[in-house]
Amino acid sequence: MHSENRRGKRVKSGRSSVKTTRKGTYELDYVFDRLCDAKRADNVVQATIDKYMRACQYLSDYAKELGLSADIRHIDVDFARGFVSWLINDKVKFDGHKFKLDEHKTQGLSPRSVNDYIKTIRTFFRFAIKEGYADENPFEEVSLITDPENPINILSPEEMRAILSVTDQRSYVEFRDYVALTCLIDSMMRVGEVLSIKETSIDFGSKMLILEGRDVKNRKGRFVPLEDKTLRLLRELIKENEDFDSEYVFLANYGEKMTTNNFRQRLNNYAERAGVKKRVHPHLIRHTGATMFLENGGDIRHLQMILGHSDLRMVMRYTHLSKKALTEEHSKHSPLLQIQENRSKKRKTRRK
Repeated sequence: MHSENRRGKRVKSGRSSVKTTRKGTYELDYVFDRLCDAKRADNVVQATIDKYMRACQYLSDYAKELGLSADIRHIDVDFARGFVSWLINDKVKFDGHKFKLDEHKTQGLSPRSVNDYIKTIRTFFRFAIKEGYADENPFEEVSLITDPENPINILSPEEMRAILSVTDQRSYVEFRDYVALTCLIDSMMRVGEVLSIKETSIDFGSKMLILEGRDVKNRKGRFVPLEDKTLRLLRELIKENEDFDSEYVFLANYGEKMTTNNFRQRLNNYAERAGVKKRVHPHLIRHTGATMFLENGGDIRHLQMILGHSDLRMVMRYTHLSKKALTEEHSKHSPLLQIQENRSKKRKTRRK
């Protein structure tokens, strides 16, 4: 009787109330995608999203070297420690980067980069535990690497002038670079912030740049003062840009917004042309400017506002006493000055 009643009907075998695992639920790229979706919902900057995706790729590459699938369930403490060792000793820096020369693609990442990835993946696992993809965080058992801190050799005013002087201001691209570099020096902004300046960002009346939160690393907008010379150059560049239809100020010569990678490369070229032997990059300009600001009597809290740091300790990391300041202070206060003989006494000039 029962078999007659169910003939031709779908037979239910499983329970609808029991959640089944979707295919690929534990794959790294799937879980990282969920994390990135959550971060986008929190309105984090794209650079942070890119960092999570790179961490996913590196974890997947290491799993492949071990002959494992890229599955979050394969990552335990031993895997985590081996992964960190692989980053330090075997991972090729800038591997696959189309703008980097082969000579820059060296083996092993810097301690600072490795620590960034450890912290990034710790955050990933905290999310995975919260969402039910993992039970524990193996990267909590991995210590950060001690990163030896070398003193930063900032640029001298003469070196800064030399870099500015080698630009050919008769050329559109080199004039644009001259303006960008001047703005970078004057404002002490991050290079991404400078290249995100729009015409509407500049208040010529109050001599201020207005940085919107979406263009700033920590999502906190701020006002940055500019000198008359910088404002004059910005006005001149905007006039040059009338051939293009763009709201941005710093453009490639075909009208698109200039990229940070392009500017870094061009800055390197100018440093070489100027005969500067130091490794020059945009953040060194920011660090040099912050140091000069303090040495000239600038207030550290005002500097904090200009740099855009919410924590004063971050400003202390950017700034340090230059060699010049150390030398001057040493000349005034060396203990040797206190113990050496009186200079007014008659000196012996010849040895027996």
